[in-house]
Amino acid sequence: MPLGAAYAGGVQLGAHALGRLDPAERERVLRGCSTNVDNLDTGHWETLLSSAFVVEEPMPLPYALLLVAVLGYAEYAYGAWWTAAVFLFGHASATLLVYGALRRTADRETRRALDVGTSYGFNAVLGALTSALPRGAVRNSARAGLLAVAAQPVLRRGRTFTDAGHLVALGVGIGLSVAVDCLSGSNRRKIAHT
Repeated sequence: MPLGAAYAGGVQLGAHALGRLDPAERERVLRGCSTNVDNLDTGHWETLLSSAFVVEEPMPLPYALLLVAVLGYAEYAYGAWWTAAVFLFGHASATLLVYGALRRTADRETRRALDVGTSYGFNAVLGALTSALPRGAVRNSARAGLLAVAAQPVLRRGRTFTDAGHLVALGVGIGLSVAVDCLSGSNRRKIAHT
């Protein structure tokens, strides 16, 4: 079974299991896995991993399928270890950068907000996958387009710290894809042309 499908399935099953818990216990589990400012300030660094495996509610089917597709293609193109490493690195990096920005300025509600889910890792892998596109205009347009789409929520009123986190995670992934470009030359699988 592909790693992405196993991961998404496990997260979905976990969300359904959480939904069956007593509300107070469910809240305790979610807060214990959250990478919010209060948890990180008190040294709960394990949440950098645990938060990627927990969601507040089951993922909507279109998002879950997109997650499986992106992780599945990344696994096909670069391997399971690469995919897992990019996912976790992007998730942790974006979390820490957002934490650094919020640490001194966040209000009490933001400091305690639930911050769990798959989206930072997803965005990092999506950004990193741009290196699988043909070089030149297609790859550059894809990178610019993805960044423009991710920047939209950050520029609007009512934005949240997670909107910034999605943009940061995508930027981390695109940064990794540029590194892949530099290190690997043209020896990689492409999305287009067989």
